[in-house]
Amino acid sequence: MKNKPGRIVLVASLLMLVVTQCQKTAQPTQPVQQVKVTRGGARADIRIVVVSHGRADDAFWSVVKRGVDQAAQETGVQVDYEALETFDMAAMSQLIDEAVASEPDGLVVSLPDAEALSPFVTAAIDAGIPVISMNSGSDVAAQLGVLAHVGQEEYEAGFGGGRRMAVAGAKNILCVNQEVGNSALDQRCEGLAEALARVGAASDTLAVDPADPAQLQERILMALQAIPDVDGILALGPSVAEPILEVLKREGLLDRITLATFDLTPQILQAIRDGDVLFAIDQQQYLQGYLPIIMLTLYITNANTPGDVIMRTGPGFVTKDNVDQVIELSVAGTR
Repeated sequence: MKNKPGRIVLVASLLMLVVTQCQKTAQPTQPVQQVKVTRGGARADIRIVVVSHGRADDAFWSVVKRGVDQAAQETGVQVDYEALETFDMAAMSQLIDEAVASEPDGLVVSLPDAEALSPFVTAAIDAGIPVISMNSGSDVAAQLGVLAHVGQEEYEAGFGGGRRMAVAGAKNILCVNQEVGNSALDQRCEGLAEALARVGAASDTLAVDPADPAQLQERILMALQAIPDVDGILALGPSVAEPILEVLKREGLLDRITLATFDLTPQILQAIRDGDVLFAIDQQQYLQGYLPIIMLTLYITNANTPGDVIMRTGPGFVTKDNVDQVIELSVAGTR
């Protein structure tokens, strides 16, 4: 009998979860919280709300949502997906508040600004709603008391990226941040800076607005004029990496400046294949959407709890050596 695609995704994801946990140092075990509901298998009555700070139609976040949708289909639970149109913590706080007021059986949230969002997450936990954070918030997950955090540790990812760029010969790197104030992105630049400092290299951070690609490209050129010894750029996402790639090509700068990025899109993957982008840091966002729904369903129906607070989905690195396989998988919208 042939396996169904959904079963393949479930088995692969669970294997990834097991491997990830075996590869890292154990963290404090979360206490078992009181199970809010026990449905006895009536999964169609279970409702989980997901609140994300990224647009659902964004190239990155659309893959997160596909993971959520696949998990909802496999488990048979109801999932409401709420996403911001712009990076606005007041609006996100309101979305979480409304989600808590609707009394869901579980809540999944990203935490780009823990200071602004923590009171609302704490209110959910105090109301007896099990919460899993995803994507951003690894540094505050244990303190908040969420069941688990599913994502990469951002400082570590920035550090790994900086080390690879230094090995490639870059000594003065521009860290391009499209959401200053998003703690996850800030930590990426901090990790980059530390990795470079250890080898006598340096970095600067440039804040940009991806909503205006033309202005973004102008700011990049101005920064390169102001800091003429820049020989590397680390973009913190494809929304900035793609226009940067375009302007570096147009100005004939790719031979002088090494470009790398976080996260994947078809254009970025093709640029890696062509040798125009050194690498992309892959946090496997499909798993960030998929695993919280699976974990909450098992928690609600069977009182299963994760052994560690942090369930790491990255960082991985897509380079010229493995990009062809990832391109094949990206066609399905899961990478």
